[in-house]
Amino acid sequence: MMTPDALKAALCRHIDERRDDVITLLRDFLRIRSVNPPGDTREAADFVRGILDRFGLEHHTVAAREEMPNILSRWHAPHVGRHLVLNGHMDVFPVSDDRLWAADIEGDRIVARGASDMKTGTLASILTYCLLYPHRNRLFGMLTLTVVSDEQSGGRYGTKFLFDNHAEDIAGDCCLNGEPSGLGNLRFMEKGTLRFALSATGPGGHGGYPHRANNPIQQVVAATQALYDRYHGRLAEMPEEFAAVLRSPDSVAAADAILGQGATDNALRITVNAGIIEGGRKATQIPTGCTVHVDMRFPVGPDRDRVRAELPLLAEEFGCTLTVNEDHSYPASSTDPFGEMAGILRANTRALLGMDAPPVCSLGGTDTRYWRWRGIPAVICGPSPLSMGTDNEHVTIEEAINVLKLQVMCAADYLSVPASG
Repeated sequence: MMTPDALKAALCRHIDERRDDVITLLRDFLRIRSVNPPGDTREAADFVRGILDRFGLEHHTVAAREEMPNILSRWHAPHVGRHLVLNGHMDVFPVSDDRLWAADIEGDRIVARGASDMKTGTLASILTYCLLYPHRNRLFGMLTLTVVSDEQSGGRYGTKFLFDNHAEDIAGDCCLNGEPSGLGNLRFMEKGTLRFALSATGPGGHGGYPHRANNPIQQVVAATQALYDRYHGRLAEMPEEFAAVLRSPDSVAAADAILGQGATDNALRITVNAGIIEGGRKATQIPTGCTVHVDMRFPVGPDRDRVRAELPLLAEEFGCTLTVNEDHSYPASSTDPFGEMAGILRANTRALLGMDAPPVCSLGGTDTRYWRWRGIPAVICGPSPLSMGTDNEHVTIEEAINVLKLQVMCAADYLSVPASG
């Protein structure tokens, strides 16, 4: 039987030989307008099914909503082993610049919506699944592919739907995900969230008569400032074993290099972001209503639950109504930074790129949380996150190829181990 190292080398050569085909396929995927909201990913799903069909792989589609399909596929190796799950999503952020749908190559980069978040990583998972299939006789266990919708809007109709209705098919023993992470680090933790709105209302009136009516904008602004004053940048109550990992010199250097200076400090703190404020029609009118939409992020620990319990009191203090967006509010998650798949990713990063991958904390959310909450190891291997959601979203060609190689290498290693006992 071919050794795991020989198999990985052969697969990497195969990818190099078909490099142009991979990039063409990625650009075709990126040109599909699978924006969420509204979340219609049917064209993207057709594209994914077409790839699986070309490789002769069976698949089926399940959906809570017709326009948000989720694709599942699985193959078995002939030898007993573990169950690895590959996970990626098809939906992308909205755009303000239509040039992003062209997926043009500019220098060494593909500039496109979804190039970072996360069609590069999703295609890597799809091709990893397909490229390993002809070599399944040399492997152990089974490999499942999950390509989902609705990650950008909380996952209610995507991975959450799958776990609510098909958990036995997708739980597995380990998950490998291609969300934007950046090469040269290990995302072992991600912050939890609270997404909510604070609203105030009043009878309205003329701006020269403030004695006649309350001003909802003033109330909402005061409440928003109180959120920042009380919580933003507050050091979290994190378990010391996690804080020690994040504060290690290698992890600090990796996080700051990949996520920007100060990323490590951010990972240790609560953050507040007032992303939308709506209210009023004219400067000379007292408005009849105002709403602010807020996103708060929390490290692993008790702070999220504590703050959630305090929010109704804060809203009452400023005469506001609190509405929590449950689909976008969830606890932090983590996986063992020194576990088996974490070690596999670090070893392959060293072998392929000549760099270590110290453990760091994700500052955004991913679907890996659904596995981690169940105690299933889940590791991320994707391109740089820094341009995601911007009008300059991109992936370098070399990075796209390396993400594919690393996912193939990690999956091959994990499935090269027979069942214990």
